[in-house]
Amino acid sequence: MKVEISETRNISKEQIIELYRSNKWSSADKPVDLYNALMNSHSLVSAWSENKLIGIGNAISDGHLVVYYPHLLVCPNHQGKGIGQMIMAKMQEKYNKFHMQMLTADGKAIDFYQKIGFERAGKTEPMWIYNGSEH
Repeated sequence: MKVEISETRNISKEQIIELYRSNKWSSADKPVDLYNALMNSHSLVSAWSENKLIGIGNAISDGHLVVYYPHLLVCPNHQGKGIGQMIMAKMQEKYNKFHMQMLTADGKAIDFYQKIGFERAGKTEPMWIYNGSEH
């Protein structure tokens, strides 16, 4: 299987919703908001197999010091094949010199992010006001 990593934003709302639903992310229930949020990200990286969207990651940033990675999803039947690592490697090309790179991880995602160099942020505790359902 050939995988193409792209920074273009030529992704349909339907392709995005299909990927988010396949991962059971509640943001798929807000398709217009999700699409607009992704399209207005500082960076958006997608992974494709032929013409099918199989992965996506985005970054929110001040453009100089801090970047936050809110979403990284890979289609369940393509997980474990290095696609998430390829998406994050593309992000690192842009943000590796930033003072702070942040994300929130839970479950098996913690091991993934530790393998690519992330670590617990000191004694910080993640906090949020959350209107989703999958965590």
